[in-house]
Amino acid sequence: MTLTDGSRPGGGVVAADHVSLRRNNLSVVLRHVRSDGPKSRARIAADTGLNKATVSSLVAELVERGLLRDGRAESERGALGRPGQLVELDGSAVCGVGAEINVDYLAVTALDLSGDTVIERRVPLDVAHLAPGTTLDHLAELVQHAVTAVTARGGQTAGVTLAAPGLVQGTTGSLKLAPNLGWGELQIVDEMRERLGGPAYAVRVDNEANLAALAAYSELRKESGSNVEDIVLLTGAIGVGGGMVAGGHLLRGGRGFSGEVGHMPVAPAGGICGCGRTGCWETVVGLTALLNKATDADDPVRDPSLDVEQRLAEITRRAEAGGARTLRALADVGTWLGIGGAILVNILNPDVLVLGGYFAVLGPWLKEPLESAIRDRVIAPDGGGCRVVQSELGFTAAVRGGAQISLDQVFLDPTLIGRDATGVAQ
Repeated sequence: MTLTDGSRPGGGVVAADHVSLRRNNLSVVLRHVRSDGPKSRARIAADTGLNKATVSSLVAELVERGLLRDGRAESERGALGRPGQLVELDGSAVCGVGAEINVDYLAVTALDLSGDTVIERRVPLDVAHLAPGTTLDHLAELVQHAVTAVTARGGQTAGVTLAAPGLVQGTTGSLKLAPNLGWGELQIVDEMRERLGGPAYAVRVDNEANLAALAAYSELRKESGSNVEDIVLLTGAIGVGGGMVAGGHLLRGGRGFSGEVGHMPVAPAGGICGCGRTGCWETVVGLTALLNKATDADDPVRDPSLDVEQRLAEITRRAEAGGARTLRALADVGTWLGIGGAILVNILNPDVLVLGGYFAVLGPWLKEPLESAIRDRVIAPDGGGCRVVQSELGFTAAVRGGAQISLDQVFLDPTLIGRDATGVAQ
């Protein structure tokens, strides 16, 4: 959209301000319906302070863009007269895509505006032993598959957000360091855009633990009566990452590099980490550490070509069968998880410590030694009031968070979505 620069007589600034004001008001109405549920136009006007004629015009435009639709007629509480026509989110027309790169798999998810899953796919891949370009080729195929599925159902792709396990700078679209992948400086967004053919939709990148934390936070907020504002998510695979939400806002740090909790030095006499340092937390709680303790070198569960959930299902089976070596390994990892977790609880005092990734899958065996270590090591009474929960999102958390980030841009600026409700976002 072209805006006048305000330098000519005749109110260029006013024109620009009018466009910005309308964009903002569209966002206000759309976000209000998302947060408060279906409402009549009159109720939206009363709640937002916008006049009724403006709200009617805004709703009409949001319907044209496939973001809202008319719902049932209903008398709202306290309202007099005829039932009002409610408006509600139209989830089907617009989708966000999240795509994840991890050490031993790639994944993709597309969510519509209502948060429903359109497509979800994960493929095992030994990423750590592949060149970055080869991995991105595979990831681009997965993303294109998801975009095609969105288009086939008459939807628009609002954007794609990549989840990467390492230091990323979203503002520049670059991956600075991913030690467990062996990747260094990489303009990952530019590389992906080229492979996707220079798409009209936006492509972004974020840290996979940050995205998983956003998804976990949304999951907790959906619980009945939940008023959680501060969480720490620990996500475990080969590496270990952390995402922190404080006061409802993701903590990224001064340069966007926060959350690398897997590299806290907690075991000085421990093993060598993928980052090259000794005794990082992930050397004693990462999936590799668990498998080294619980299995022999030739055990099939160490095979990275097997899907991670298949490998964890076998560990679960052995634990449920009372396998002594497996149970000892889980207890040891759980204790180390609590040692590092206590450091985070002492510093951040979260309401909830969320276990994600493989920690969530094996939570029934990790949780008790984890909670015991937190009680012993957190200085505040009763562990600072922090409760430990297992995420229900499993290995989908990062891709779901990525899809949410893509959709959030639509709620902030609904004009990103064209008025034509089919095809790729205009």
